[in-house]
Amino acid sequence: MSIRGSLSFSRVGVYVDTANMYRNGGFRMRYDVLRDFACRDGAEPARLNAYVSFDADRARADPVYQKSTQRFYSLLRDFGYKVMIKEVRWYEDENGKRYGKANADLDLSVDMLLQSENLDRVLLVTGDGDFTRVVSAVQNRGCRVEVVALDNASADLRRESDLFVSGYLIPDLVPAFSNGGPAGDEEPWGEIGSIVRGTCYFHKQNYGFMRFLRIPGPKLWLTDTQNPDSPYETAYFNDSSLPDSVDPLNLPSYNHIFQFELVESRHPTGKFEARNIQFLSWVPT
Repeated sequence: MSIRGSLSFSRVGVYVDTANMYRNGGFRMRYDVLRDFACRDGAEPARLNAYVSFDADRARADPVYQKSTQRFYSLLRDFGYKVMIKEVRWYEDENGKRYGKANADLDLSVDMLLQSENLDRVLLVTGDGDFTRVVSAVQNRGCRVEVVALDNASADLRRESDLFVSGYLIPDLVPAFSNGGPAGDEEPWGEIGSIVRGTCYFHKQNYGFMRFLRIPGPKLWLTDTQNPDSPYETAYFNDSSLPDSVDPLNLPSYNHIFQFELVESRHPTGKFEARNIQFLSWVPT
């Protein structure tokens, strides 16, 4: 998918808390798409840091783990990321129970704070609220901080960021699932027959409209889809297409994230209609 935008001289740094993203819906996250999103306005990726943990004891006993982790690290490097490996260290508690620690939060925070001096924008990829204070510190150095997260994102982190985007709303960042399993060979995101994700921005009586990001261009703030420069599209839906778990009285809502199939609209003024709507995630306020 092409990223629309004019040439920029901005320098962006990307800092990924891979463990947090993996635990919260990002085990299939595409790091090439993440890089494209970070550089959506033509910015230069000055830093691309992915923080990972590695259990050497497990690797010695489990060849599958060893192979899969090394393949993942190689994939990250192919996309231009610097892989920051934090090795798991094992300890025993007072009862003799063994436990491991490999928290890279401090490493990520220090790197982001020090390196932000030479950056115009930082993209922090995590939902961990422990990073809220360092986000404020980076902003105080004159750097814009954007946050991308998936499930269980901290409300404090979202409020502190200059821009928060649920990773589910970024086209193709997390491959779509259909009826609980991987989606098939549907059309590209944003075309008739494709599966996309969005939020309900308008609802009245028995119908409403979903808004979804078509192309992650530089003008994410331009949500008016009547404007030709807007990167968004809308899709009409009838309440009968909503899942039983969603009360229409709670709509519209920017907190509910839905996944739905795009079909040709029966609404006379519309292009798309949302069908097979599934509730996907909740964004905290």
